[in-house]
Amino acid sequence: MINCDAIVFDMDGVIFDSERLILECWEKIAAQRQLKGIHEVMTACIGTNATKTQEIVVDYYGKDFPYVELSKEASRLFHETADKEGLPMKRGVRELLEYLHEQKVPVALASSTRLEMVTQELKQAGLYEYFQVVMGGDQLKRSKPEPDIYLMTCERLGVHPSRGYAIEDSYNGIRSAYSAGMKPIMVPDLLLPTEEMEKKSVAVLQDLLKVRDWLSNQ
Repeated sequence: MINCDAIVFDMDGVIFDSERLILECWEKIAAQRQLKGIHEVMTACIGTNATKTQEIVVDYYGKDFPYVELSKEASRLFHETADKEGLPMKRGVRELLEYLHEQKVPVALASSTRLEMVTQELKQAGLYEYFQVVMGGDQLKRSKPEPDIYLMTCERLGVHPSRGYAIEDSYNGIRSAYSAGMKPIMVPDLLLPTEEMEKKSVAVLQDLLKVRDWLSNQ
């Protein structure tokens, strides 16, 4: 029996291997436009919503940077690939969700991606029904690393944050869950765990199968 009241998942980089594709799309645009530093900038945006991402990019490149235009182009490239090939799921997603369902543990999703896209991607993958609550980054004013999305998700689940685990891959996500008073579990994707992440996380695990095994022993 799992000793918690809920599990809250991030989506990009945790459920889907989508952050890699997003980065590849921006790198294609950067190559065409001869933009330097795009890898560094977009890595800093991992785990944030669209508004915060725009702030980070414009702060780096300057207020005249055509962010809206290039963001639409990156989105088009992303969806072309996703529609053609589907978004690859991370190892252990279905196994962990099935295990939590069997254990009758409430499950939610707290993503920085806008709700419409989150819902669409979960439904296309046949995962939507696993989640009692689904939150998108456009439902709040403040993005991760602020705690707002995890606080609101826990409120909608009816659980105290201290009684829930949050599964995250990004630094901003771990900071958000930690600030909300949850128990963060880091499953690294593009970003390797740092000393800060190890201190803020109750566990750093290789993949979601390892998360399942870890939870079963708590």
